[in-house]
Amino acid sequence: MEILVCMSVVPDTTTKITFSDNNKTFNKTGVQYIINPYCELALSKAIELSEKHNANVTVIHVGGNQNDPIIRKALAMGAHQAIRVDAEPKDGQFVAREIAEYAKTKSFDLILSGRESIDFNSGMVGNLVAAYLDLEHANVVTELDVDDNNLICIRDIDGGREKLAIKMPASASAQKDLIEPKIPNMRGIMQARTKPLHVIAPSVAENVGNIQNYELPKGKQEVKLFDTDEVANLIDVLKNDKKLF
Repeated sequence: MEILVCMSVVPDTTTKITFSDNNKTFNKTGVQYIINPYCELALSKAIELSEKHNANVTVIHVGGNQNDPIIRKALAMGAHQAIRVDAEPKDGQFVAREIAEYAKTKSFDLILSGRESIDFNSGMVGNLVAAYLDLEHANVVTELDVDDNNLICIRDIDGGREKLAIKMPASASAQKDLIEPKIPNMRGIMQARTKPLHVIAPSVAENVGNIQNYELPKGKQEVKLFDTDEVANLIDVLKNDKKLF
């Protein structure tokens, strides 16, 4: 079985975010980068499936060579090889197209991704990759396994849980609770140094969008308290106070 894991690299959650060039550029100075936590779940599950079903795991990332050490961490966790598309990931559709173009050249049985990246939170890459490859896709799964040639998934839905059986090849995106993230051991770290990390040129896909500017979220606002006998006043504030939204 061949598994492809889509991996995003994001700022650490403790990073202080700032912008430059009149809020048009994200300031990367001093920023610590990590594997996107949801992608880390997808990779950990792929490695578990590899150990259980003798699968081969390939990690793919769209980005520059500054991310190679982070890709090596994915190899240390247990991936067998990695692909880096040498391009700046400016939007989710561009990333998805690049991943899909690479996947078309191979025969993957399963493509896994995180539900979203924690920086842009668009949640589009996994879905778009599946669409470009005409694969059935299970979104935000909390349980996943392979039975014969079927992908068995469970995901939370409103009011309950849904179990899906999808004929492979297929794709799925990881939600929290899918698995405990795998921690690289010393043996894995040593082996990662010699595992292949192939760099490929981007396809002809172009960015479909451009970032106009960034802005930080608003700070905490003053809390308004209402007594139990002021329900009418509360409703009026919720309806008419535009500063709340």
